[in-house]
Amino acid sequence: MLSKFETKSSRVKGLAFHPKRPWILASLHNGSIQLWDYKMGILIDRFDEHEGPVRGIAFHPSQPLFVSGGDDYKIKVWNWKTRRCLFTLTGHIDYIRTVFFHHENPWILSASDDQTLRIWNWQSRNCISILTGHNHYVMCAQFHPKEDLIVSASLDQTIRVWDIAGLRKKHAAGPTAAPAEFDHYRGGPGAQADLFGNTDAAVKFVLEGHDRGVNWVQFHPTLPFIVSGSDDRTIKLWRMNETRAWEVNTFRAHYNNVSSVLFHPRQEIIISNSEDKTIRIWDMPRAAALQTFRRESDRFWIVAAHPELNLFAAGHDGGLIVFKLERERPAHSLHQNNLYYCRDKELRLYDLSTADDSPILTLQRGNSTQMQPPKTMSYNPAEHAVLMTSTKEGGTYELLYLAKGTSGSIQGDPKRGTGQSAVFVARNRFAVLDKQAQTISIKDMNNEVVRVLKPPVVVNDMFFGGGRTLLLTSATSVVLFDMELRSTIAELTVNGVRSAVWSPDMSLVALLSKHTLVIADKQLEQLCLIHETIKIKSGVWDEVGSFIYTTLNHIKYTLPYGDNGIIRTIDQPVYLAKAKGKNITCLDREGRVRVFTIDPTDYRFKLALEKKNYNEVLHLIRTSNLVGQSIIAYLQRKGYPEVALHFVKDPTTRFELAIECGNLQVALETAKAVDKEECWRALAEASLKQGNHQILEMAYQRTKNFERLSFLYLVTGNMDKLRKMLKIAEMRNDHMSRYHNALYLGDVDKQVALLKEVGQLPLAYLAARTHGLAEEANEILAAAGRESEPDMPQGGELLKTPTPILRQHDINWPHLPIARSFFEEGLLGNAPADASQPTAESELMQEANQWANAEADAAQVQSQAADTGDSAGEVMPEGGGWDFGGDFELPTASAETAPVTAGDSNTFVPPLPGKSFADNWVQNSALAADHAAAGSFDSAMQLLNRQIGAANFAPLRPLFMQASVAAKAYIPANASVPPLALPLQRAGSRSLPAATFKLTDLTSKLQEAYAATTAGKFSDALMVYKSVLYSIILTVVDTVDEEAQIQQLVDTCREYILGLKMDLTRRTLSLESDPTRVLELAAYYTHCHLQPAHLQLTLLQAASLCAKVRNLALASLFARRLLELNPPQGLGQKARAIIQHCGNNPTDSTQIEYDQYNPFVVCGISYTPIYRGSPSVQCPFCRTSYKPEHSGTLCSICEISRIGAPASGFRCRQE
Repeated sequence: MLSKFETKSSRVKGLAFHPKRPWILASLHNGSIQLWDYKMGILIDRFDEHEGPVRGIAFHPSQPLFVSGGDDYKIKVWNWKTRRCLFTLTGHIDYIRTVFFHHENPWILSASDDQTLRIWNWQSRNCISILTGHNHYVMCAQFHPKEDLIVSASLDQTIRVWDIAGLRKKHAAGPTAAPAEFDHYRGGPGAQADLFGNTDAAVKFVLEGHDRGVNWVQFHPTLPFIVSGSDDRTIKLWRMNETRAWEVNTFRAHYNNVSSVLFHPRQEIIISNSEDKTIRIWDMPRAAALQTFRRESDRFWIVAAHPELNLFAAGHDGGLIVFKLERERPAHSLHQNNLYYCRDKELRLYDLSTADDSPILTLQRGNSTQMQPPKTMSYNPAEHAVLMTSTKEGGTYELLYLAKGTSGSIQGDPKRGTGQSAVFVARNRFAVLDKQAQTISIKDMNNEVVRVLKPPVVVNDMFFGGGRTLLLTSATSVVLFDMELRSTIAELTVNGVRSAVWSPDMSLVALLSKHTLVIADKQLEQLCLIHETIKIKSGVWDEVGSFIYTTLNHIKYTLPYGDNGIIRTIDQPVYLAKAKGKNITCLDREGRVRVFTIDPTDYRFKLALEKKNYNEVLHLIRTSNLVGQSIIAYLQRKGYPEVALHFVKDPTTRFELAIECGNLQVALETAKAVDKEECWRALAEASLKQGNHQILEMAYQRTKNFERLSFLYLVTGNMDKLRKMLKIAEMRNDHMSRYHNALYLGDVDKQVALLKEVGQLPLAYLAARTHGLAEEANEILAAAGRESEPDMPQGGELLKTPTPILRQHDINWPHLPIARSFFEEGLLGNAPADASQPTAESELMQEANQWANAEADAAQVQSQAADTGDSAGEVMPEGGGWDFGGDFELPTASAETAPVTAGDSNTFVPPLPGKSFADNWVQNSALAADHAAAGSFDSAMQLLNRQIGAANFAPLRPLFMQASVAAKAYIPANASVPPLALPLQRAGSRSLPAATFKLTDLTSKLQEAYAATTAGKFSDALMVYKSVLYSIILTVVDTVDEEAQIQQLVDTCREYILGLKMDLTRRTLSLESDPTRVLELAAYYTHCHLQPAHLQLTLLQAASLCAKVRNLALASLFARRLLELNPPQGLGQKARAIIQHCGNNPTDSTQIEYDQYNPFVVCGISYTPIYRGSPSVQCPFCRTSYKPEHSGTLCSICEISRIGAPASGFRCRQE
């Protein structure tokens, strides 16, 4: 039995698979119904409206409905889309055992302890028939999958087969009126005409043979058989025809009551479970037990089969288990275009070139149930032989020589032996692994041992490693073992490897685990690690070096250096055999060959770019439709924004890419198209970095950045335009801008006049006197009413801008000529630039020249403004410059440019960027701490959301920043450049960042929290505990023991935070006004798992509070618990004093919700007990328990995760 999924819960009494979705319903003895996703392993929903155990559960085959029946005598029909009960059917007067939907009609069949069966119409919500005849509890009743029959089992030791053809005909013709007096007995109008005659449903057969009550019965899905299980510990097989039914066989092996039994949907197998804690598999024709699966302490109550898949489920005392009876992965081996595979006891050959599929030979004759399909297959083309392994008899292998040119036969007798794994290692040698003895035997083609090797590790599986090597897998590592030298060549730490797939040239190997995929080279140096939340099923290499693999519902790809993506979605799992070009050949679970057509452009483009195969990249660009944000983002991430420009049509995205790659011409064009202020600002910043002050001038003009524009004219020596800026400042009435421009021009007269105009006479006098304008200074002095001259400061210097000597406003800064990249040359077809076409610079000058050049003095502008009534600030037409209401013009950009050429011999070709350490850290790790250290906060938050259901990242922000900064060492450089950042990496073969938070640091902080708790500084202690809890999220450990210590730290912090919050809440309440709640919180606090010293203090506190309000029984209880902890002398004396005060027969004056004998946990929000067996939800990170009504809210303890959110589990150790 292959276990696929298990849950822990109360006793499971009913199970039902959804026919299409990966869901299973479980009805529990505590009255709850759980809906699980068995692929993801998460609880989807819970339904809690029944009172008492729920025994029957069933999905509708096509509608979004399920039905349940319980000990509250009610049948409820639910809609799983809306997650609510639609209606309740009442009529039974005792426990309801089973409920089932009809496969065609809108009917529900129920069986009850009231000795009746009832058929309900769930559309009209009425009972349409009551089947009576059993004289004890009816334990089970089911519809026939095809015919108008019902079978029922009862504790009266009989099985009844009912014919309901009359009921079908009646309701096919439409309901007829019935006498009203029968409505009470039938449950409503439309039931059968005669309650006791029952003309709608008649008993066809009564089967007797069991010695005790019958618990379960089922029809065979295709054959005229019935199987039943009974309290007499037997299973009986019955056969029926049109006239009679009789017993065929009895199956004996269970030694307690048989709870449930069913037919295998596709094989001649019966599956049963029992209160003897076993599940047994039976050969139906031979009535023999094939296999037995046993649990140590849980009785089985129900078994269910998936209607379409090879899946089964069993419910027991402690939960449920979903399992398979055998592997569904068909064994296969590929050689060139020949695919050898097994299906239906046959070895078959599929020719990939001709699509011819033919059987070669029959593997085993006899009953199908006696054969287990091969687990693996290895083909030897030199000897035309196949080597197959099986799990039969603990592990066996079989060597078959195939007849050449014929089918259906083999050469000689098959060679067989014992071994859990067997692979060919040479043309006439194969290796066999014996896991029990931990030996590897090298055998020849006659099945004789040549030599025996002792592996260096405890080996779980074995694969061919190329040449004279074997690839050995253990629980925690993979070893490359040299068979000649008998030594280890290389070792890679990776857990639970299930298969290894070598690339065609044996240079790379893919190691597949349950949820991880590792790509390594032939020396087992890890290149990348991919983590999947859904199981990885198979994988192959294609001819260009990409690895294609499948999960349960996707075909995906990964490149050797970590880039990965989805190729397509699949309905059912498939197992890949070969990937070539646009075709993927695979096998499904039925063993049939399927060929998928895919589009490999995406991953081939990325691989060619990674390998710098630029000719292939250009070919893909020209011939494929490579569009989408993912390709653009990929090119940006890899440092090829200039290539991404060729895929983008959106102006905003083109602008961002052009800025990133420094293409000012494209950036200017797109900025004109977008025409947003933020784009012009970004363009101005990029132009300033490149020294292209002509584009910079236009950008400043478009953003109306007057101050920077004036300074630009100053540093480039363009005095004419600076004078124009002065006039514009006068028109804008901007005094500060006027003064700056006058200062830049060195025009003292303008400065003095402005200072006088704004009333700054002292400054005006100082400026005039300093610059030698004596007459102007005297006029200012007279205007101020002063006769004597004020004292002037000594040692002053003239504030005058130096006159530019080299004026370069007509040319840009010189650039180093840069040749076009390979992509640009290729995408342009290697065509030289046409001199006749206007350059970007000339277009720029033409646009700048549209700005008017005519100068107008301020008076003329003012007179025109006065005549027209326009005011400065009104909007002018397009091309009219800034939005002012006068005829003054902005300075015009120079029309002369110095074109840059890129074709001479001195052209500089820039190097291509490499991969950053941060990118390597992100690709090599699935830990949020490493992603945060790399600065990839988005991916770190996504990982935390998947692993612990994190929803609030505000508390983690400073820790993210700390991890990012601490992962690098900074070395100061020149004053004009930023410091150099050097990555700090932890020891190991892979590139991973140094750990910022260590376990030892957390332990030290925890001791500080303990000290604060002991000192009674609860608020301070609470902050420290939360700090430890947050730091744990970004802590990295190396060993399994350290990982266990981290989990223990989480539990410790949770208990203390919960206890302290309860105690702080208690302190806000008054013992006089609300004694009940105060005592409850004090009592609950004593059940937190604290250090003994702190637990003693909480017990003393609770005992003292109880004694104050005369709850003497509780006070005595807490005091005795305190004495059991062997407290210090002072605490012990107080406890004994409390016990003495309580007396011999203490009583409680205030009743509180507290049961010290029933184990419980405390809800983290309501601070109320959740007793064992009661429904609850947990925080996926700190595992605080909450009542179900708090599901979906933020955890009040960690304040990080959402309560009840699906999560894969916290990870702090890199596997």
